[in-house]
Amino acid sequence: MFDLIIVGGGPAGITAGIYASRSKLKTLLITKTFGGQMARKAVSIENYPGFEEISGVELIQRFINQLKKQKVEIVEDEVTKIEKENNIFNVLTKGKKVFQALAVIVASGADPRILDVPGERELIGKGVSYCTTCDGPLFKGKEVAVIGGGNAGFEAAIFLANYTNKIYILEFGQEPIAVPENQERAKKTGKIEVITNAALKRIEGKEFVEAIFYQDRKEDKEKELKVQGVFIEIGSHPATSFVKGLVKFNHLVNRMDEIEIESRTGQTSTPGLFAAGDVTDIKYKQIVIACGEGAKTVLSAYEYLRQIKK
Repeated sequence: MFDLIIVGGGPAGITAGIYASRSKLKTLLITKTFGGQMARKAVSIENYPGFEEISGVELIQRFINQLKKQKVEIVEDEVTKIEKENNIFNVLTKGKKVFQALAVIVASGADPRILDVPGERELIGKGVSYCTTCDGPLFKGKEVAVIGGGNAGFEAAIFLANYTNKIYILEFGQEPIAVPENQERAKKTGKIEVITNAALKRIEGKEFVEAIFYQDRKEDKEKELKVQGVFIEIGSHPATSFVKGLVKFNHLVNRMDEIEIESRTGQTSTPGLFAAGDVTDIKYKQIVIACGEGAKTVLSAYEYLRQIKK
């Protein structure tokens, strides 16, 4: 029996683990993988206090190193369901294990959104990727496409310019939505071409990606690009399926998978169950905010545990 179980190994979950250890709580942290979006997407971080510039991979490794020095038990597994019976939470995992605790913090972050176009699922790991920092170096000397003209798409393309010969950014709208600074940095690489009004239709390849086909929405014509890699950068959705039926979700259509929390404490609609980071309905999704939310939920959980133990 644990005092606290933390689900998630991103900035919010790791910060929660560090604070839980300092609060002398018997704590278990369960995560499928460490790093979350910070490791997958944050190529260069320039707004985290104490670091003028640092890669997402390097910063999350510093987080992990600090966590592993704490008195926190760590299990690498995937949580599939959380149940509550009386004042006890049962946390079930894909590895068919059941862990119990008096309080739980859900900090499972967000998973990449898929386009669900023909060829996408079939070619995952064969040229289709959702992690630029993981797979970018594998495409040295090749031509690739990045789907999505937001900041994530442009940052991915800028990173890929270190390895590839040519990068196409496909943006569905009439113009990219990335901030001007990222657009200027992309232009300076000399390798990035932005294609607007482009709707990806399918990805083709026998064993590996060979080409993509997109609809030119302005000319109303289907066009082909010969590429060896496709990086999907169209956003993410909260990883919250394992708490369906246990918590309330935000009622807004575009935020319906986000867990509704009490902003002062991080408390969900279920007493003793807290949530932090990108799984919640907080307005801004930033690394530094996720860390703060992780710390806040531990302090709130500590107060909750004091009350029920009385």
